[in-house]
Amino acid sequence: MDSVRTFGSIVIIFNPNSTGDAPTLAEKLRDRLAELLTYTPDLRLQPTSHAGHAVELAREAASKGGHVLVVSVSGDGGYNEVVNGVKQSGNPNAVCAVMAAGNANDHRRATGTKPLEEAIAEGNVRHVDLLRIHTGQGDDAPAVYAHSYIGFGLTPVMAIDIEEGSKGAIKEMVSVIRAFAKFKPFEIRQTDGKRRKLDSLVFANISEMAKYATLSDADDEPSDGKFEVILFPHMPKWRVLLTALRATTQGLGDQPSVSTYEFTTLKSLPYQIDGEVKSVDADTLVKVECAPAALPILG
Repeated sequence: MDSVRTFGSIVIIFNPNSTGDAPTLAEKLRDRLAELLTYTPDLRLQPTSHAGHAVELAREAASKGGHVLVVSVSGDGGYNEVVNGVKQSGNPNAVCAVMAAGNANDHRRATGTKPLEEAIAEGNVRHVDLLRIHTGQGDDAPAVYAHSYIGFGLTPVMAIDIEEGSKGAIKEMVSVIRAFAKFKPFEIRQTDGKRRKLDSLVFANISEMAKYATLSDADDEPSDGKFEVILFPHMPKWRVLLTALRATTQGLGDQPSVSTYEFTTLKSLPYQIDGEVKSVDADTLVKVECAPAALPILG
């Protein structure tokens, strides 16, 4: 716990088309805060209208200065946008929080300590680490952050198939099986110059991912200045399935913890960052590093 804060402004950002009834949850949170808070902040709901809009709304809210709380009522992808918008604002007094809504809520599940409205009313702010990824952007490009994980290989391929299909547990399972069947390994060049063929490469700031998988035995609190590297070398698909089964039942056990990791792509690669899929060009130096205590949060 770093400090107790009150806020001049509380902005609740949500996707009106969320699969998790975000509009209702956002309204209930606003109403509950109006009852619980012993002070009267500027308390606003901000619906998004397009992909990336939460980045703009969060940056605008935090850029006004002062003690601002920006709440994302969303899944991991929506919260990623809010975190990046707040970081782009440059306001050190802006605090983030997430209320679970949507398809995946790994971050909230792994790090939440109490009901969000109670945490906001108490105002006990703490700082957590972020992952920062460099994928060949120019020096003037804004840094790109992840609150939970960045994945290359099998992870984004499955995410693309799920997004293209319909939501729902059975349909998601069908999408995962279809993606797994057509998946091919990828190659990277390590910092020692050697090429390596992989099925999956995940950098994790939390110990859980994809609702059920336990990636490592690391503490849930992402505030140790390091992140875990979960690497699957290329192997027969039956072994990949066994490893995935182990992740969902007993976990993958101890994984290496580092503060930075670099490799070079050989071909264009998709990657998943907190549930959102992006891509990096071929022949690009990728650097993932820990940004220690970079994000003030509540919850």
